[in-house]
Amino acid sequence: MVEKIQLGEQWYILATSSPADERRRVLKHNDTFAMFDRFGDVQPMGLGEEGIYDGDTCFLSQQELLIEGVRPMHLNSTVRDDNGLFIVELMNPDLYPAGKKHIPKGELHIFRGKLLLDGTCYEHIRIVNFGLTPIEATVTMEFGADYKDIFEVRGFKREKRGEYLPPQTTDRELLLGYRGLDKQVRRTRIHCDPTPKKLNARQADFDIALEPKAEVHLYVTITCEHNDQKRPPPTDYFTAFTQVNHTVSRSLQSRCKIVTSDPLFNNWLDRSTADLVMLTTSRKEGNYPYAGLPWYSTTFGRDGILTAREYLWIDPCLAKGVLTFLAATQATELDHERDAEPGKILHEARNGELAALNEIPFGRYYGTVDATPLFVGLAGAYYERTGDLDFIRTIWDNILRALHWIDHYGDRDGDGFVEYARYSETGLAQQGWKDSQDSVFHADGRLADAPIALCEVQGYVYEAKLRAAELANLLGDQALAKKLHDAAMLLKKNFNEAFWCERIGTYALALDGEKRQCEVASSNAGHTLWSGIATPEYAARIADQLLSEEFFCGWGIRTIPTKEVRYNPMAYHNGSVWPHDNALIAEGMARYGFTAKAMAVFTGLRSASLYMDQNRMPELFCGFEKRPDEGPTLYPVACSPQAWAAASVFSLLQACLGLSFDPNKPEIRFRHPQLPPFLETVEIHDLSINGATVDLLLQRYPNNVGVNVIRKDGNVEVVAVA
Repeated sequence: MVEKIQLGEQWYILATSSPADERRRVLKHNDTFAMFDRFGDVQPMGLGEEGIYDGDTCFLSQQELLIEGVRPMHLNSTVRDDNGLFIVELMNPDLYPAGKKHIPKGELHIFRGKLLLDGTCYEHIRIVNFGLTPIEATVTMEFGADYKDIFEVRGFKREKRGEYLPPQTTDRELLLGYRGLDKQVRRTRIHCDPTPKKLNARQADFDIALEPKAEVHLYVTITCEHNDQKRPPPTDYFTAFTQVNHTVSRSLQSRCKIVTSDPLFNNWLDRSTADLVMLTTSRKEGNYPYAGLPWYSTTFGRDGILTAREYLWIDPCLAKGVLTFLAATQATELDHERDAEPGKILHEARNGELAALNEIPFGRYYGTVDATPLFVGLAGAYYERTGDLDFIRTIWDNILRALHWIDHYGDRDGDGFVEYARYSETGLAQQGWKDSQDSVFHADGRLADAPIALCEVQGYVYEAKLRAAELANLLGDQALAKKLHDAAMLLKKNFNEAFWCERIGTYALALDGEKRQCEVASSNAGHTLWSGIATPEYAARIADQLLSEEFFCGWGIRTIPTKEVRYNPMAYHNGSVWPHDNALIAEGMARYGFTAKAMAVFTGLRSASLYMDQNRMPELFCGFEKRPDEGPTLYPVACSPQAWAAASVFSLLQACLGLSFDPNKPEIRFRHPQLPPFLETVEIHDLSINGATVDLLLQRYPNNVGVNVIRKDGNVEVVAVA
C-alpha cells in the first residue's frame, strides 16, 4: 500500500509495505514502460506499481496467466542483457481439471517472451508437453486496466475521476477504455492469436490439446492508444522482435565501447550501457535519458544534464539531445504556479491526466535551483568534448538567458549567491538535488528557512560562468568573456569566505534565509571539488573528511555523516549512498590530484555492484556500514534502473584516468592516469573526436598506467601526462 503525504507541503512517497516482488522486471521503449513480477504477470499488490504505462498513465494494471485456474510454478525469469526481451519459464503444478485427467507436476513447460515497441507490449507464450501421454487443459489470461495516473499509483488521492468506457470485444480482440476529466480517451487494445475459446471483458480462455513432445504457441499484443496520438499499427511478435534487436544492437554499437580484465566489472559496464540505451527516449529534439523507472520515466532537467555529463566521453550525442530539449523548453515568462522565471531550465515535465488538469504542478515545472547553471556547464563541456561550435551558436541565446536568470532571478537579494524559495504552495520545498523536505537543516536538526543558498549550487554557477566565458571568447564577444570570468573569480572568493565553516571542517551545507550557515557536513561539499570552486587547501580537507569512517561506509560516501543529528542510513537524503553523488565527488577528488581517494570511492561502488540484481546500480541504497560477507542494504522504493546511477561507472572510470579532450588540436589526454587494483587492463574502442577514432589499451603498473594506441583513424593525438 502506498499513500501520499505532505511533509511541509513536500511531495513524498510513503511506502507502508515493501514491493510485492523485489525481483520485478522492467522494459521500456520511448514513452512506454512496463513492470512485471518474476512470473511475467501484473498484479495489483504491494506498492501497486506493476503495469504497462504510456504517457504517465497505467494502461494495464492486471495481467495474470493461469492454467486450469491455477498460477504456474516459477522456474526462471530474466531480462536479456541488452534489455530487449523479458523471458519467463514456468511449469504446471499438479492439476486436477474437472472432467479431464490429472496433469502431474512439471509435464508442461511454459515459456513467456515479452518486449515493447511503439506503444505495444508483444507476448509470445509457448507451451510444451514433456509428459508421456496427451494433455488437455485451459490456459487463461486475465486482464484489467484502471488508467491511473502515475501520481495516483504513487498515492495521490483524487476527489473525482473520469469514466470507464464499456468494454468492446470481437472474436480475437478486447478493447478497454477510459475518458479522463481532461477529455482525453485512452484505450487498451488486447489482441489474441489464435482465437480464444472465450473472450470477455476480464479474460481470454484458450483450450489446448497436446500430444507428447508437442507444443502450442499463443500470442497476445497489448497496445496503448491515445485519441490524439498517431502510432504505427502493431505488427506480429517476430517482426517486432527483429526490429527491437536491430534497434538495440545499432544503439549499442554506435558509441564508445569498453572491455576490461575484470569480468565482474564488465558486467557492471554492460548493464549500465544497456540501461542507458533503454532509458533514452527518442524525441523530436533528439535523444533524452529519462530519469528512472518506475516513478521518473520522463524528462528531468537536472537528471538529464548530469547523466549526459557522466556519459559525455562515451557518447556526446546524448548531451546534444539534452541541451536541445532543455533549450526548447526554457521558461520565457513568470509563472508562480510552475515556479517558472524567464531563462530558467525545466525541472520536470509530465503529460498525464493530472498534469493536464493542473491537479499536480508538474506538467511543465521549473522548481529547481541547479538545472540552469548545470545547463550552461553542460554546454561548455559539450563543446570541449566535440568542438561543435555551430551547435553552440544555435543555443547561445538560451545560454545568455540562463546566465541572466542566474544573476537576476537566481540571486534574489543581490548578495552574489544563488538561492531558492518556491512560489507555488504545491511545488517542491527543497529545490536542490537533495529535494526531500528534510534535507536542508541546521546542526540542531531545525529545518532551514528559505531562501536557501546551497553550497554545491554556487560551485555550479562558478563553473557555468567560466565555461560561458570560454564560449563567449570563441564566439567573438571578448567583453562578455572578461565580465563572466571576473564574476566567476569574485564568486569563488566570496564563496570561500561565506561558506567555509571551521567548526565542521568543511563548507556549510547552505546559508539560510538569514544568511546563517547550516553547520552540517554533507556530500554536497564534495561537489565543490567537481566544479572547481574549492580552494586547494579546503579541497584537501574535504576529500579527507569524505573518506572518514563517519562518511564512508565501505560501499560509498554517505550523503551526511553519522555524527549529524538527522543521520539515518535509511533516509532518502540523510545518510544513504547515491552512486551519482559519489561519482561526481570522485571526479572532483581526481581534479585536485587526489586520484587515490577517487579510486577508493570507485572500489567501494564496484563492490556494491556485485551484490545488485543484474549488476544494476540503483538510484540509492542505505548507508549502513559494510559488514563482512554481506551486501549493501537496499532502499525499498529506489528507482532501478536510474539514469544518473547507471552513468556513474563511466564518470568514475574517467576520473581515475584523468581523461579529457581538446577538440582544437585535436587531442585526447590522460592526466596522471591510475587504475584501481581490480583492473589490470582497460580496452577502449572507437573513442572519437573530430571525426577521428582510436582504440586504446591501458595497462596498470605499480606507479602509473601505460597508454597504448592500438588503432588510429584520422587526425588525433593521444597524450599521457605522468
